[in-house]
Amino acid sequence: MFSDPKFWITISFIIFIALIFNPIRKILGTSLDLKIKEIKDSIDEAENLKNETQITLSEIKKRQNEVKTDIQEIHSNANLKIKNLESEAHKKLNEQISKRELMANSKIEQMARDANISIQKNIADTSIKVAISLIEEKLDDNEKKNLINQSIKDLGSVLKN
Repeated sequence: MFSDPKFWITISFIIFIALIFNPIRKILGTSLDLKIKEIKDSIDEAENLKNETQITLSEIKKRQNEVKTDIQEIHSNANLKIKNLESEAHKKLNEQISKRELMANSKIEQMARDANISIQKNIADTSIKVAISLIEEKLDDNEKKNLINQSIKDLGSVLKN
């Protein structure tokens, strides 16, 4: 058995395998350990990214809700301001209408007064002209003097009162 070359080849092969197995096992072990560590690191990084993403998503949703409430508040404030402006404009318009009505009424009254005065003036002028023409036609010089004297006396008594 010790003289058989097959025996020594088998022993050499076993020793060779025993010597190679330990370093190969260490290389494969460290390689696998590194790969496992890389995979764990990737998983941890993915979990961290997932957590950060969830936090960011919740912050975005929170901000979105805040923006919605801000928009609703702005919308309600704008509607309130519009209603206030409409009521103020309506009030001012009514005031302007009433002022213009008063001005138109006062102008109409003034025009009526002016027309009455003009008519009275025309009547007075016409009456005076008719009276003068009648006096000139009907009265002689003596009656004219008496009428003038009587008018001066009447005027004096009216002015005293």
